Amino acid sequence: MRRRSLFSMTAAGLALPGVLRAQGLGAGFPDRPLRLIVPWQAGGSTDTIARLFQPRLAEVLGRAIMIENRGGASGATGATEASRAPNDGSVWTFIYDPQVTNEALRQMPFRTLEAFSPVCHVASGPLALVAHHSTPYRSIHDVIEAAKRAPDTINFATVGVGGLAHVSTTLLQQMAGFRLLHVSYRGGEPAVRDATGGYVPLFMTNVVIVKQHIRAGVLRPLGVTTRGESRHVPGAQSFAQQGFANFEAPTWWAMLARSGTPAALVRQMNEALVEVLNEPAVKSRIEEQGCDIVASTPEQCGQFIAGEIEKWGQVIRANGIRADS
Repeated sequence: MRRRSLFSMTAAGLALPGVLRAQGLGAGFPDRPLRLIVPWQAGGSTDTIARLFQPRLAEVLGRAIMIENRGGASGATGATEASRAPNDGSVWTFIYDPQVTNEALRQMPFRTLEAFSPVCHVASGPLALVAHHSTPYRSIHDVIEAAKRAPDTINFATVGVGGLAHVSTTLLQQMAGFRLLHVSYRGGEPAVRDATGGYVPLFMTNVVIVKQHIRAGVLRPLGVTTRGESRHVPGAQSFAQQGFANFEAPTWWAMLARSGTPAALVRQMNEALVEVLNEPAVKSRIEEQGCDIVASTPEQCGQFIAGEIEKWGQVIRANGIRADS
């Protein structure tokens, strides 16, 4: 009975923490629940993806993981809190692209690659410019023609000033010589609500939070920011294919640790996270949302983030984008 009982508990996940700690997968981590700070409100893409890998990651590490949503200032509020957290491995941060654009946009009390240690480039995917089905827009060129006739009168929504959706749309306008009016939302949920309700005609966003509405025909994709077409938005051409030569601006998500977190814990977190992300069940659930698993090393993650900071910082400075724009 005792053996059968232990086997049943392990199969159900109830005895996993002790078993996995014995295997060394969670060794060295603080013996208390880990905090995973998500610098965005619940319901957005970052929160959605975090909640898809969090249960299995907790099992593999043998530690409870508590997701904490800390929204505000396009991710800057939560990231600032995370930058001041202990570096003993008890606090981790799950970010997406506004983390790097904020560096050129805002007066931040830290620099990302100084305050944090990269852990893993988790996933990447297309941004899509979508139009409400009631609008006359069938392609980006329809938008351009209308905007040139009446500059600064057509609204486009994003989930935050200076995020990649905002900055990449600014680059499109710069390249084609048209002007839209930016409407910034504090998170994905209110932006999706207004976009699907037709209160804003255009919405530049990652596919994760609008894929179901594209499938339902409520939102019409006008283009994607990957170099070529994306399997996540069938039938939608990339902007590069529509005449914006070399344009590419995929969205992405990554895990960070506080700078100074023991290298052994960063390595263990990376190994555990990569293992979980490559599990067929977890991978398929995340990729069904509209992105692709990357599951990088910490070194690759750091190189990628450094490149993004440089690339989009140039666009922000060249176009005079400010936190209140």
